[in-house]
Amino acid sequence: MSSDQKALEQEALESLDSMSVVPRLQGPIGRMIDWVDTCFLTLAVLALVAIAGTVLLQVSSRLFLPFSIAWTEELSRYLFIYMVALSVGVVMRQHRNISVELFHHMLGPRVKAAFQALICLMIGVFAFLVLPYAWQYAQNGTWQTSPTLRIPMLYIFVSTVVTFALLLAYSVLGCLEGIIAMCRPSATREQES
Repeated sequence: MSSDQKALEQEALESLDSMSVVPRLQGPIGRMIDWVDTCFLTLAVLALVAIAGTVLLQVSSRLFLPFSIAWTEELSRYLFIYMVALSVGVVMRQHRNISVELFHHMLGPRVKAAFQALICLMIGVFAFLVLPYAWQYAQNGTWQTSPTLRIPMLYIFVSTVVTFALLLAYSVLGCLEGIIAMCRPSATREQES
């Protein structure tokens, strides 16, 4: 694929995502955040691959063995929960979550940045309020074990803590990026000076 085709493809993807105008953090902090994003996405992809392997093992055991393996369904469910929990922040940062975009394309860059900051602030406040209750919920699993795998349910229930902690961290990051984008001089002022 030529560089022109890649540029056109990137431009097409950015035109589909109207909020991609808000710039991300750059420099060493931006590279560190990108590295953390890659780690979370890698873990989520590994969970997805493990789900596929577990489901394949379950189907194979039902077809080719005289018995079915009972723990595969439970493990695939737990892997799915952690796949979602580990990827929720990155999905939010990349604006890939489900949203209604009726008027985003009509907004200017500063208003888009303000809109991103507002949405991230609302998500962050929600995650901050729910996080203590998620921890209480996770503690309920300390005396429970899963039915077939016999692992403490604390490890499964703590996925809610992971989800809301990542939502809180990534909403702070998104709010910060939106505020920085609002405070920056416009591109025309930068070109004139």
